[in-house]
Amino acid sequence: MRSHLLVPADDAKTLEAALQSEADCLWLDLEGASVPRARQSALALLQAAREKPLYVRPHALESGEIDADLDAVMKGAPDGIILAKSRGGADVQHLAAKLALREAEYDLPDGSTRIIAVAAQTPAAIFKMGTYAGASRRLAALCWGPAELATAIGAKGSPDGGMTGPYALARSLTLMAAKAAGVAAIDSIYPDFDRGGLKAACEAARHDGFAGKLALDADQAALINVLFG
Repeated sequence: MRSHLLVPADDAKTLEAALQSEADCLWLDLEGASVPRARQSALALLQAAREKPLYVRPHALESGEIDADLDAVMKGAPDGIILAKSRGGADVQHLAAKLALREAEYDLPDGSTRIIAVAAQTPAAIFKMGTYAGASRRLAALCWGPAELATAIGAKGSPDGGMTGPYALARSLTLMAAKAAGVAAIDSIYPDFDRGGLKAACEAARHDGFAGKLALDADQAALINVLFG
């Protein structure tokens, strides 16, 4: 999967456009949406005929909302779950246990629900990057979130695609952690609509060993697919 497109699960128009896009994988976002409607919409989409992998991004483990999110969507057999704000391999194991219970409850094949962990979003998570190796056979990929990291470290402004020291470190550690764990590394969103800038970012990511990239919209997803081949 080269292009990953994050879409709000409660926005029918955006969802329809995403389904028609060239994105290899959709991330149905329950966080920051109208939660009850987002859960219902995500489940309906999962239960319909699907033409591309559908992952669900629930609230973070520590939010107190993730169990209700999983209860709402797991009966639809999502291809995977996005582990936001992952703090290391222990969080992957924690989520894996929750998924195993619900796979048994809904008569889904054991281990069929994959996990993409979004790592390096907090300073503490940086020091746990080596713990993903061997954490769970469900782990499919690691990604990283520079915007969340910028907030966590009190940066003056957002990274805006620039790889200054803290972000270059987080990006590199995500790549190394993914390779050590034997899973795909997914580069973060290029936060601009400039095609030249996105092209350069994709070429750099592919050169470094990333397998794909998060997309800001359908147009970005199409270009990412071309550049990652």
